[in-house]
Amino acid sequence: MGAVKTILVTRLSALGDVAMTIPVMKQVLDENPDVEIVFVTNRNWGALCAGISRLTFFPADVKGIHKGVKGLYRLFREVRRTHRVTAVADLHNVLRSQIIRTFFRLSGTPVAAIDKGRAEKKALTRRENKILQPLTSTIERYARVFRQLGLRCEMGRKPVFQPRTLPGSVTVVTGSKQGKKWIGLAPFATYREKMYPLEKMAVVLGTLAREQGIQLFLLGGKQEVTLLTQLAAQYPEVIVAAGRFSLDEEMALISQLDVMISMDSANMHLASLFGVPVVSVWGATHPFAGFMGYAQAPENAVQVPDLPCRPCSVFGNKPCFRGDHACMEWIKPVQIVEKVNEIVL
Repeated sequence: MGAVKTILVTRLSALGDVAMTIPVMKQVLDENPDVEIVFVTNRNWGALCAGISRLTFFPADVKGIHKGVKGLYRLFREVRRTHRVTAVADLHNVLRSQIIRTFFRLSGTPVAAIDKGRAEKKALTRRENKILQPLTSTIERYARVFRQLGLRCEMGRKPVFQPRTLPGSVTVVTGSKQGKKWIGLAPFATYREKMYPLEKMAVVLGTLAREQGIQLFLLGGKQEVTLLTQLAAQYPEVIVAAGRFSLDEEMALISQLDVMISMDSANMHLASLFGVPVVSVWGATHPFAGFMGYAQAPENAVQVPDLPCRPCSVFGNKPCFRGDHACMEWIKPVQIVEKVNEIVL
């Protein structure tokens, strides 16, 4: 069998969802040595592909030259001009990716697409007659797409990447690790319903900052730097890393962490690529929906058990119908601290 080049059309804007594809693609490449993968995704996420043999990053600019049907056709032509595509794996299954895979299908290329399990997720999140049970993980749903194309893909739990040496541009900010335990804290999420209240997270931060041998790093987007700086102001032991590094540099820092504290958000998935344990905090969403970080221990998820309304949303984009955000407000800071200490102490 000749080399198979597979296009992956995935979520073109969300870093966390794209990060979840990386362990699956690495497994496919490990198990199928005659396969090459061309990964079509957001032009900003190339660092996720670095260091993986036979994985080619192909940047898409869906807000620019690849916008709309004409732009997607241009993207299709560009890929076809530079790569011999023999199969298409659509890991996103939304209008954009459906259009692209249709272009390939009409040209005679086999295609397969993810089954997102929308009916199951609706049953998991509805108010009445909720069916509260674990659903197939997103990682496994990705793997099934490759199997549909006749490729081997049996997911394990080994990290995708090994810890990376910190470049000078990072160590000038972080200093040397020197036997300390490094903890990353990423308190933000896209939606309020997925975010632990900042005043409570400040208690978590303060408690951990007072412990000996701990170095804390605050992670987040550039738009969150001001709030993170305010959060860290009274703790000289805390370093605001947000907004200071490229994605590649930030991944190097994450690779050196002993534990990550994260919401149901991208930082959970970035840490998972390096096998870094994640203490994840869940509110309106739930690990049962299938978005737990790759190979993460379920017992490290902090959440309110037996709250009948949970989960009320797959992605956290629905407002709390109770109005009190009990799913987050009822989590005590000490619960998060204790989980962290179980890992690092």
